Amino acid sequence: MTVGEVLRRATEYLAGKGVESPRLDAELLLGKALTLSRVQLYMEHDRPLAEPERDAFRELIRRRGEREPLAYVLGEWGFRRLTLATDRRALVPRPETEVLVERCLALLDGLPAPRVLDVGTGSGAIALAIADEHPGSAVTAIDVSPEALALARENSARTGVAVELVEQDLTGGLGEAEYDLVVSNPPYVTEEEWATLQPEVRDWEPRLATVGEDHTDEIADHARDALRPGGHLVLEVADLRAQAVAALLERCGYEDVTVTEDLAGRDRIVEGRRP
Repeated sequence: MTVGEVLRRATEYLAGKGVESPRLDAELLLGKALTLSRVQLYMEHDRPLAEPERDAFRELIRRRGEREPLAYVLGEWGFRRLTLATDRRALVPRPETEVLVERCLALLDGLPAPRVLDVGTGSGAIALAIADEHPGSAVTAIDVSPEALALARENSARTGVAVELVEQDLTGGLGEAEYDLVVSNPPYVTEEEWATLQPEVRDWEPRLATVGEDHTDEIADHARDALRPGGHLVLEVADLRAQAVAALLERCGYEDVTVTEDLAGRDRIVEGRRP
C-alpha cells in the first residue's frame, strides 16, 4: 500500500469518526509516523509503506479516531516561536492565546526588565512565550496542578527558556505590588456548556483547567494587589463574557480597560491598568 493510498483510507476513516479536518490530520499523523514533512509526503506519494510504518500510522490514526486531540497524538504543538510538548496534563495551546501573548508583549514594550506573573500556566505556553520574546523579563508561572507544572518544566527544558514555576492556588492571593503584568487564561467554561463541547475537549483535556466561572473574578481581585502602580492585568475570557469582564475590571478599580478580538473576530482578551 502506497503513501497516497493510506492517506485516502485514513482520511475516510477520520471523516467517518467526525474529525473536523480529516485530510490534514491524516497527513500530519503520517508525517509523524514516517518522520516526513507534508511536502515530502507528496513527493513520495507512490512509495509503498513497510509493515512497521503501516503499524505505526495505524496506531496514531486509531487514537485520533477516538477523538484524542491531534496535539496529544502528535505529542507536540507549535505556539508562537516555540514547539511545546503536549499531553493530557494540560490544555492544548490555542491560537487565541497567541493573541493574549501579543497583547502582553505590547504592554511590556519599553520595560527592560519587567516582572510578569502567569496564573494557571498549564503547559507553560504563555509564560515561556513571553520570556522567549521579551528576554529581559522575569516570569513567574503558577498552577494548582502538579501534573501541569511537571509538563511546564519539561517545556522549559525543551525550549531552553527559563521561567520560575510554582505550585500555588489563589487562596493566599498573589503577593503585593510585585509585578508589572499579571496574565491568565483561566477556566471559563460553564457547567452547562461542558456537555456541549467537542469530544476532544470534553473527554480528553483536563476539566480542572476548563470549567470554572469564578476564577476570572478571583484573579481580577487578587491581581489588583499584586500589580505595581501602572501595571496591567491581561485575561483571556469567553467571547460572550468579554463585556461583563470588562465591567468587572472597572468595578475593581482598573483603568484603561480594553477588549481585543481574537483571530476569528470574537471578543477574547480583556485588559486593564492598576492606577
